[in-house]
Amino acid sequence: MDKNQRVKLSQWDALMLEGLRAYGWSDEELLRRVRERDLPKDTSMFEFDYEALAELAAAEPELFESAVTNGYSIKYNTLGGLRSWILVACGFEPEVNREPGQEAVTAELTPAQKERLASVISYGWVIRDEPGRPGAYRIEPMQR
Repeated sequence: MDKNQRVKLSQWDALMLEGLRAYGWSDEELLRRVRERDLPKDTSMFEFDYEALAELAAAEPELFESAVTNGYSIKYNTLGGLRSWILVACGFEPEVNREPGQEAVTAELTPAQKERLASVISYGWVIRDEPGRPGAYRIEPMQR
């Protein structure tokens, strides 16, 4: 696999990977723990079953290693999935608008967080500046 090519993960697998990243482990430590199934019990609201991520890593080791070391993109995002990804990866609850025709997730992101989000969101979503709120962004469908 090309080192510069980002592999695709399901939204749930991406959330579980970000849940493990929250422990602050290096890529090598994360890969080792998943390979050895030395995984924590998740007590968050998501109740991640990291064993499922270990199964993915065992079935597709090159894909999983590339996701950890080179990054990934999400196959298909939903509004709730974007909200959850920001919560798990960035550590705060974004605003969610579910009003028909106005569906979006709004979050104040650092430049690094915005860049990281832009690198993982699936096709069909766009990140726009939130007018009148410097550093705030609206993540919404390209088309409605």
